[in-house]
Amino acid sequence: MATIWWQQLALVMCGGAVGAAGRFWLGGALLRRLGEGFPWGTLAANLIGSFAIGFLAVWLEGRGPQALYWRAFLIVGLLGGLTTYSALMLECLLLARSPRAGMALVYLGTTLAAGLLLVWLGTRLAAGIRPPFPLA
Repeated sequence: MATIWWQQLALVMCGGAVGAAGRFWLGGALLRRLGEGFPWGTLAANLIGSFAIGFLAVWLEGRGPQALYWRAFLIVGLLGGLTTYSALMLECLLLARSPRAGMALVYLGTTLAAGLLLVWLGTRLAAGIRPPFPLA
């Protein structure tokens, strides 16, 4: 049993590195393309992560013992490294303290509402395309 835990921990760490690198790349790409006026990178990471976690939660249901490893890598690791709740809170605070204080509520509201919608859409998509047999 301890071996399984260590294997999962290694997968979480690898997934976290990939997710964090993806967040860094996405944030930089959107900053270069859209500018500094709004935290587009964090918003995009959180919305992508919301959809992906909804999709994966359903997609991995009933997949047998291998699903534990995929959950560790994809949900806990990759999406944990990609999504950015602490950055969201800091950016809301910075917006609230700036001349664009009203944008803080727009940003927070958009993140929460769109994130909830996307996690739901991810579950619906996965439920609709999930084959009835476990992945090997």
